[in-house]
Amino acid sequence: MRQYEDLKIGEKAVSAPAPVDREDMLSFARKYDPQWFHTDIDAAQHSVFGELIASGVYTAAFWRKLDHTINGDVDFICGVAWEDVRWPKAVRAGDVLRASSEVLEKRPSESNPERGVVVFLYQLHNQDDETVFSCRSINLVRRRSAGD
Repeated sequence: MRQYEDLKIGEKAVSAPAPVDREDMLSFARKYDPQWFHTDIDAAQHSVFGELIASGVYTAAFWRKLDHTINGDVDFICGVAWEDVRWPKAVRAGDVLRASSEVLEKRPSESNPERGVVVFLYQLHNQDDETVFSCRSINLVRRRSAGD
């Protein structure tokens, strides 16, 4: 596992691309975000989007799945906050998405020497390289040893 000391400010990673499956998108929305423009194919044609779009919660979950492929080896304790969360572009069935991350800041924890605080910029991009989700995430990461 990569620990606090292994992460470098400016470090970037990008996942492999993955397609958005219409049935998966619909199933998620019906269960967790049943707004009509996420669940009703016919009615969604009359929305401002002109078609069915993915729930923002689905988009964030899709990002999380892809991010795990590039940051699943980080010895995270937990995330403590998301800041500046945005969904600047709607996600549609058939889009091909990829996650990216960048280490923006890091510092030792003031309250526990076994932890470090690492701020990531997380983004999800579509096949046209448009950002469809982004946030700054504040995370606690294990340190190799206290005071290193």
